[in-house]
Amino acid sequence: MDDRGGSFVAVRRLSQGLDRGNNLHSTSGAEAVAGSAAWLGRGLSCVCAQRRESDARPSFDLTPSQEECLVRLQNRIDVTYNSSIPEHQEALKALWKAAFPEEELVGLISEQWKEMGWQGKDPSTDFRGGGFISLENLLYFSRKFPDSFQDLLHKREGDRALWEYPFAVAGVNITFMLIQMLDLEAVKPRSFVGAIFLKLLLENESAFDLLYCITFKLMDHQWLSMHASYMDFNTVMKATRRQLERELLQEEVTRLEDLPSYGLLIRPSSYKI
Repeated sequence: MDDRGGSFVAVRRLSQGLDRGNNLHSTSGAEAVAGSAAWLGRGLSCVCAQRRESDARPSFDLTPSQEECLVRLQNRIDVTYNSSIPEHQEALKALWKAAFPEEELVGLISEQWKEMGWQGKDPSTDFRGGGFISLENLLYFSRKFPDSFQDLLHKREGDRALWEYPFAVAGVNITFMLIQMLDLEAVKPRSFVGAIFLKLLLENESAFDLLYCITFKLMDHQWLSMHASYMDFNTVMKATRRQLERELLQEEVTRLEDLPSYGLLIRPSSYKI
């Protein structure tokens, strides 16, 4: 996932009438195909790293506690994925086990990874845009909201497109988008959304991971609402970001559980944008 572009893996739905409870994840229900890098590489920087006039606001002062929380999160963001580090290897294995508990993983480099929506047989090549924290986000999602995680992984809900977004690479995109949206690499926030998030982070040190789960589910909801296919991923991500910013700016939001989109994780059928 770098600015040079490359190929990506889309998922072609072979059966439009799959039961929502179908747990199949093998290529009998979907097949991986290669395509142009429309929303990875060059496309990613267009969606997630763009600057807008609304971002050009004075920075907000931080309390010492907020500064400490931000630095700890920034330290996580700075960690690149390294396939030679045992901790990173174990995290990747844990992600596979969470995704496909019934299927034994052959190795850290294997064609099996395409089943999860990685671009190729080596997931480490896809972490360049999100770093190790993007793997931590996926793991957190699988453990905190296993049902929603499985629903997204297997595309169980809604009337899906013939060509679906690849789950894992979409997850790395979401991590990158949130880092950019919240301006988390700055010394202190330069937007109201960033300042609000730091207040939430002070109350809950797992706020970034939780917001990631909310955003992933919201992105999929937008995908279905827009009847999107893989060429629409940029548009869906932009819509997701706008909706998330609107919700974070609501006065009644004092914790992430107050976000309307949080309801998607626990009661998706009743959610309305």
